[in-house]
Amino acid sequence: MATALASAGILLAGWQSGAHIADTGTTTTTTSLSSSATSGSSGTSGSSGSSGSSSGSSGGSSGSSGTSNGTTTAATYDGAAVQTRFGTVQVQVTIQGGKITEVTALQLTDAERKSAQISSRAAPVLRSEVLQAQTADVQTVGGATVTSDAYLTSLQAALDAANF
Repeated sequence: MATALASAGILLAGWQSGAHIADTGTTTTTTSLSSSATSGSSGTSGSSGSSGSSSGSSGGSSGSSGTSNGTTTAATYDGAAVQTRFGTVQVQVTIQGGKITEVTALQLTDAERKSAQISSRAAPVLRSEVLQAQTADVQTVGGATVTSDAYLTSLQAALDAANF
């Protein structure tokens, strides 16, 4: 039960974040991190989106990364918002030191209660697989094929924007 509540909370936070991004335009944030502590510098860069074909994908963004004075810069990149028959899926990837360090679901399918349940189950599995494999070329989650395909498509768009 606690796991279901935690998953629902994560899904809600991701949905709210995705709704906020849809209202204000997609942005990426770059944060510098030193090996011992976080240094507080950050910046943003915008993106431009475009409507896709009947598959319904749109958007994509770019950020920046690099190193300076012993700090490694982490850059986040938003993937395309991919439309499915169950709702929109969009992910964000963080790259630091040439590695994928985080994958965050900004939007997950939520057209109906079952879609939300499937997404909340599939997203953590996909995140874990991507972090381990360091690529979007991972297997889909059984029973969540549509969500998995959209998640990985959005992720690949973010990785392409990052030139990863």
